[in-house]
Amino acid sequence: MAGKMEQQRTPGVRKILLRGVFWRILFIEGVLLVFSLLVRAVTEDAGAMDLFWYGVRIVALVAVIISFMMISLRRFLTQRIIFPLEQIDRANRALHREIESFHPVLLPGDAPREIQRIAWSREEMLKKILNVSQERLNLIDFIRQTFGKYLSSKVVDEILESPDGLKIGGSRKKVTILMSDLRGFTYVSENRDPHEMVLYLNRYLEKMSEIILKYDGIIDEIIGDAILAVFGAPESHGNDPERAVACAIEMQNSLNLLNRSVESQGFPPMEMGIGINTGDVIVGNIGSELRMKYGIVGATVNEASRIESNTVGGEILMGERTHRYVESIATVTPPKTVMMKGMRSPLVFYGVSAIAGFYNVVLDVVATPGEALSIRLPFQYWQIHDKKVNKTPLIGHTLSITDTHMEVILLPKPALFTNLKLKFQFCREFHCFKDIYAKVVEIKENNNHTVTKLAITTMSPGDREVIQKWTWEFSN
Repeated sequence: MAGKMEQQRTPGVRKILLRGVFWRILFIEGVLLVFSLLVRAVTEDAGAMDLFWYGVRIVALVAVIISFMMISLRRFLTQRIIFPLEQIDRANRALHREIESFHPVLLPGDAPREIQRIAWSREEMLKKILNVSQERLNLIDFIRQTFGKYLSSKVVDEILESPDGLKIGGSRKKVTILMSDLRGFTYVSENRDPHEMVLYLNRYLEKMSEIILKYDGIIDEIIGDAILAVFGAPESHGNDPERAVACAIEMQNSLNLLNRSVESQGFPPMEMGIGINTGDVIVGNIGSELRMKYGIVGATVNEASRIESNTVGGEILMGERTHRYVESIATVTPPKTVMMKGMRSPLVFYGVSAIAGFYNVVLDVVATPGEALSIRLPFQYWQIHDKKVNKTPLIGHTLSITDTHMEVILLPKPALFTNLKLKFQFCREFHCFKDIYAKVVEIKENNNHTVTKLAITTMSPGDREVIQKWTWEFSN
């Protein structure tokens, strides 16, 4: 600001040149006047009156000469020096207003060689500066587009625009975490061409990513078919839990549409579980100077993962803190409480099927389960903890079965939300059952027996067809 005021007080080249010429001519004419008066007084012995009128004539002549010279010099200096310099100054000021545009200097053809060189040097320098600036902008755009495929565009912007964008460290923020995972994808991928599965997975991830970005979430990680998304970082919108729940519902509905598309290509339908949790995390650059990532850490992330692990396909579960934010507008099931390994207090979560308010989305019902087939089928089962299958097999038998659920008797009784691997120990109609994966979703007492309800999370298409066939035959 001080520099700008100093520039405004400094006179321009026009005033400096003309003022300098005027005072120098006036000084020379003054010296000549005094010298002429002295010479006349000494050589011609003139009187005072003669010297006075002589001086008046000289002064008048000097005024005429100064006026003539100033007019002629002003025109000459303006055309040859002042106007070209003002053109350079005008172009520079225009450049200051529109830095991205090139403003050439329009000089007259008879401008001095030195001024033409100044204008030429200016243009060459500006061309180089603009080229470098454009290259830098192109590089930044390339970085945004390239890293935007690996990080959220908001995160990339924060890293590029903030002076501390690449420093190790983070800040505490309240965010809402969304974690999703496909059910049975690993099983299906083992029996499919890897190239086909990559194409299918890319279609799935592209659609889910599109929905997450639509709700202003950022994708922190994609691990195989699992997605970790964050709402509220790098900046909060004030309704992060609401956006996360609405996003989860639309993700489930979108997967239903995607399944209809890929089933025609021979792919089995996929199911997804989503867990949502709200709380404080550390957000920022995590790692070392050699290798870092923009991410989140904290107990809230771990709890979101635990909540998601209790879902079955097509289900959305949200933690207690998320529920507090959206309970007035969300349609939820009664809370369920489970004590999980490594946690000091029970985990409480709610199933959600709709959210009103600004987003107003409802979870689509894919299909109503058909009538269960009452049949006793013996099987072995193994409990799964932290994705590790216990080595010791246990025994059980079915009471009823559909292609999505079973009611069974298990010995011993497992805990609620335990993941199980089941294996029927027989073959029927030239069909041998493959491994079935299920989750304990309900435990009830019935006629002195503990009946366990299982939600099937993974079943081969062949097994599903056999059960559907049995159900149809017995019902008809």
